[in-house]
Amino acid sequence: MNRRSFLRNSLALGLPLSINGMGLAQLPWLAPLAALGQAQDRVLVLVQLIGGNDGLNTLIPLDGYDQLQALRGDIMLPKQQLLPITDTLAFHTKMMGMQNLFQEGKIGIVQDVGYPDQNRSHFRSTDIWTSGSPATETWTSGWLGRYFEEQAPGFPSDYPNADVPHPFALTVGKTVSATCQGDLANFSLAINDPLNLGTVSESEGGEVPNSYYGKQLNFLRNTINQTNAYAEVLKDVAEKGTSVSQQYPDPGSNKLADQLKTVAQLIAGGLQTQVYIVSLGGFDTHSDQVNDGNPEQGRHATLLTQLSQAITAFQDDLALLGLEERVLGMTFSEFGRRIRSNGSFGTDHGTAAPLFLFGSCVRSGSLGINPTFDGEIDNKTGVPMQFDFRNIYGSLLQDWFGLEETTVRNHLFSDYAYLPMVEACSSVATSTKNYWLDQSFMIYPQPVRENLHFRFTNPGGGPVQIDILDIQGRILLSKNLRNLPQGNQEHSLPLAQLSAGTYIARLRVGRAIASKTLIKQ
Repeated sequence: MNRRSFLRNSLALGLPLSINGMGLAQLPWLAPLAALGQAQDRVLVLVQLIGGNDGLNTLIPLDGYDQLQALRGDIMLPKQQLLPITDTLAFHTKMMGMQNLFQEGKIGIVQDVGYPDQNRSHFRSTDIWTSGSPATETWTSGWLGRYFEEQAPGFPSDYPNADVPHPFALTVGKTVSATCQGDLANFSLAINDPLNLGTVSESEGGEVPNSYYGKQLNFLRNTINQTNAYAEVLKDVAEKGTSVSQQYPDPGSNKLADQLKTVAQLIAGGLQTQVYIVSLGGFDTHSDQVNDGNPEQGRHATLLTQLSQAITAFQDDLALLGLEERVLGMTFSEFGRRIRSNGSFGTDHGTAAPLFLFGSCVRSGSLGINPTFDGEIDNKTGVPMQFDFRNIYGSLLQDWFGLEETTVRNHLFSDYAYLPMVEACSSVATSTKNYWLDQSFMIYPQPVRENLHFRFTNPGGGPVQIDILDIQGRILLSKNLRNLPQGNQEHSLPLAQLSAGTYIARLRVGRAIASKTLIKQ
């Protein structure tokens, strides 16, 4: 029996392994703050949209509106009521707060995020997103927990301690996040109300027998002691913290806003925790995604209202508290929805969807190209993937928390490719972001039969790579270019071997990246 099994069996026997708002059976353990590299004061907030968010009803490509109207007309918002954020993109009409944040440079969008070989099961796809595993493999550790476990030899023994008194991660809710799962323990502590955390009665001491039972008993005692220590720290910090924004909805009316308000309060109180996980459920909108005859209303409109209100109030709170440059947020959902609506004023499980980053330090704007809807689109087709979600995870670890690229590759995947997503405030990373690439990158002819030509500007230094990807995000062809001179460049890639269809042409110059839709005849 391992420690995890021991705790599970202890629960079955009715042992006191839980306290108000804090689950002991899934107790997190504290990693050293130095484990996050140079950025010990940086905070990452993950917002999980549970159920599979419909990206095409959240971020609408205006240049594809007419095609979408033909494919999902019963759930499409009127074009004149959308909230434009660029010439070709608009938010849902209920996302006024996020529209304002975008215009202030505090929202970054990554288009069509997913993973190759999409699994449309809620449970399996969530496992993939939280673990960072390939779709063809099952990993039991989380993408954050895996790294921190290696950085803390002997963990969870001897934590918390005088040098490291605070939890590494917090999940605001009843269940710890699988993103922080290590091999033996979860690095995330689940709480509801930090001001109302109870304690567990500690058993009297006494000699522990030198046996397997004694080891398990000692583990249980340590677990209870650590739980009580965390409860005291969190209550103390919460009492010192405050929330000052007047933009939060009434308590209880928006669960996500309530969770983010708690996060702001704990950060303001001095908690050294660096990862917070919050969530909003209800995005599995197979039916009644919109109201019949009124697409401005319905389940999805309500959810997007809550999402926009919560993030807007949270950012306002951080700004008023002087904490804005310490905190970066990111949304994620297990998959997007299908392109065609399903006849029940809803949408079914799909593939890729946009991912949002928020904060004063994000690279504002949209990374990637708008999805297109040409050709045959059946009832099962989802939005093709442009960006592997693991590249987003890795880029945040590298730019926000200061990890080395080799470390990121070891803990995510060997094909990791950096994406520029942090910009406004100083990054702990030493790399230079080259955002000029989006404007200088051209491909022609379109459509192409044999040879595709690439035109771009090379400022000098760094590898150059040209990739052709299919709509599932798999690299089909690559060309590496080295020792290029500075200035304008033009190169070609033979595509005669590819069948007719839609592809993505991707260019990397140093750390900059740009993509274009490619039509092959």
